[in-house]
Amino acid sequence: MKLFFLTLSCLFCLSSFAQPEYEFRGVWIATVDNIDWPPRGVSNPAEQKASFIQLLDMHQRNGMNAVIVQIRPAADAFYASPYEPWSQWLTGIQGKPTFPFYDPLVFMIEEAHKRGMEFHAWLNPYRANFNIRTASIAPDHVTRTHPEWFLTYGDKKYFDPANKLAQEFVVNVVRDIVKRYDIDAIHMDDYFYPYRLPGKEFPDALSYKRSGSTLSKDDWRRANVDSIIEKISIAIKAEKPYCKFGISPFSVWRNASQDPEGSDTKAGVTNYDDLYADILLWLKTGWIDYVAPQLYLEIGHSKIPFETMVDWWNKHSYGRHVYIGHGIYRFYENSAPWKRPAELPNQINLVREYPEIKGSVFYNSSSFKRNPNNWNDSLRTNYYKTAAKIPVMDWLPEKPRK
Repeated sequence: MKLFFLTLSCLFCLSSFAQPEYEFRGVWIATVDNIDWPPRGVSNPAEQKASFIQLLDMHQRNGMNAVIVQIRPAADAFYASPYEPWSQWLTGIQGKPTFPFYDPLVFMIEEAHKRGMEFHAWLNPYRANFNIRTASIAPDHVTRTHPEWFLTYGDKKYFDPANKLAQEFVVNVVRDIVKRYDIDAIHMDDYFYPYRLPGKEFPDALSYKRSGSTLSKDDWRRANVDSIIEKISIAIKAEKPYCKFGISPFSVWRNASQDPEGSDTKAGVTNYDDLYADILLWLKTGWIDYVAPQLYLEIGHSKIPFETMVDWWNKHSYGRHVYIGHGIYRFYENSAPWKRPAELPNQINLVREYPEIKGSVFYNSSSFKRNPNNWNDSLRTNYYKTAAKIPVMDWLPEKPRK
């Protein structure tokens, strides 16, 4: 272990001489509950635009070359959608359009591209009502027009992943975005089947019975998720073959104690067994173009060490791109390891040692505002001082130039 940290210290010193020409440098911008943008209570378009420009300018100074912006947090829209209402986190009331009118997605894409940044449109596939007690839900919201498509679990409503009409609806939403907007990628995070609630089973027993499936319930659930991922992938490429499709899963696919292919970890939750997301299958089949696992724990963590997971994902890319997700937000959780100024630099240096790892993504945007541990300064003066190009995906055609 001492040798490991000594090696990291050496990498720390040499980093300024080893910046790659091609490296993905992204940041997540969350809109659900106004986490990152727009500021809570701000519905004036001019103020929203100014706020977003400030964010982009900060990330550009920090050396980022991509933004992953949440445009569909809960079957709602931060754009002019023919399928779903305007988001409550945009205008305060779900279904209420911007006034004076503007399309935030058009604006955000244009501003990102002006700065040479890729724009990845982040969608939550199944979450439909963020809080059944407090959320603003429009009369024409899909949970009202097709209540039979949804299941309530805890304080939220989710699309039933087994419902084929619900799947078709989500695929149509994705197809529409790809067709009408100049995005560079569709991006989905870790919310497939929801994280388990203690003592509560996800209420899909009736759907399972109706399906008549001979699969075990767990395999049936995974097949449901596989189905929509494949359909979304086909829809994206049919509209724009150059548009990327990326997934940001929970860090651990499976533990080695569950599967010889799994990682040497002791995760209490895994993608495969709890969220029913078989990420490795999607990489092997080529349904997705990149994966950005959320490795939000620190180097040396007792159960899910950052270094173990970087090594594991490097070995399980199957020719697709891997971008590592860093949890800089944890600085504000009073996590002792994340109070160390060297934690993030050491992670960046470690990531750069692996040939199949093509870059990093940081959660979340607003965490950079207060320059935690002077990491903005570190990125600007050292680690991201030299601009990097977006890594090329050889299996995709080049995006046409305008």
